[in-house]
Amino acid sequence: MNDEPERISLSLTDVRALAVRVLEANGLGPAHVDFVADTILAGERDGCAAHGIYRLTNCVKTLRAGKVNPNAVPKELSAASAVTRIDADGGFAQAAFAAGLPRLVERTRSYGIGILAINRCVHFAALWPEIEAVVEQGLVAFACTPSHAWVAPAGGNAPLFGTNPIAFGWPRPGEHPFVFDFATSAAARGEIELHARAGKPIPEGWAIDEDGCSTTDAAAGLSGSLLTFGGHKGSALSALVELLAGPLIGDMTSAESLSYDDGAKASPFGGEIIIAIDPEGVLGEAAAAHIARAEGLFEAILAQGARLPSERRYASRRRSAVEGVTVPKQLYDEIVSYA
Repeated sequence: MNDEPERISLSLTDVRALAVRVLEANGLGPAHVDFVADTILAGERDGCAAHGIYRLTNCVKTLRAGKVNPNAVPKELSAASAVTRIDADGGFAQAAFAAGLPRLVERTRSYGIGILAINRCVHFAALWPEIEAVVEQGLVAFACTPSHAWVAPAGGNAPLFGTNPIAFGWPRPGEHPFVFDFATSAAARGEIELHARAGKPIPEGWAIDEDGCSTTDAAAGLSGSLLTFGGHKGSALSALVELLAGPLIGDMTSAESLSYDDGAKASPFGGEIIIAIDPEGVLGEAAAAHIARAEGLFEAILAQGARLPSERRYASRRRSAVEGVTVPKQLYDEIVSYA
């Protein structure tokens, strides 16, 4: 007997068209639809189900709750020379990032380092699309963003931090960039939500219940607290994200974002920070040689039989371009109903 849920096949064109239909049907303005649809497509294309069409459920909920400005107009704010600040006007983060990226690249090349601070945005996705866009310009990049207070600090028993992802990218000659992107929680909240939808238990160490007891019940974990990875180490990194993408850029912490949500269960609202470094700004004409020398590190990792971060995503990207993707039929039917 096969207990696996029924799945349907979609081409990448189908995925994007579905995202556009749903977003338009739920009132997202034309200046934002393509940006958000591209993000949904990237998640599904790269085999990251928690960031694929599943994210449309959050987008629709956020739009219907009035917790995102569907016709936001991002604008640049005054800041120091190497800093670009973009007010997202309460919209999804993608359009604000697109507005700020050219200025970030320009200033990073002028000063050797640059910061893009995005304020008052709704961020619902992974960070690797932003990182890849920066690294494509030959720059090294780091990004982070808070979320809602879903995660207990190490030694605590109540939500305070967000899942608080951090991401890093390094350009590689003739190769996909070296990119890692992970939540500072033991698992992304979307992964636990997918377990709950499928009625599957979660591993020990992902969450605690409302009484502070370890649980493998996904629903109990969602109503309790997620845990940081690596105990106090992940907890410290999560605090770093709160500070860099919260008070440092004049935006919300995860606890403040959850308070702003006021029970709507919409996507997090707050800020995002992207830091870019120009190797030529640090090393001048020697930059290319040292970037090439870094390949020795990657080769040594692979020589031990280990894999580089994002290799599975890149493999999924190549495969889905030819074969398309499969998604649970129940989820697909739910998404179609939103349109």
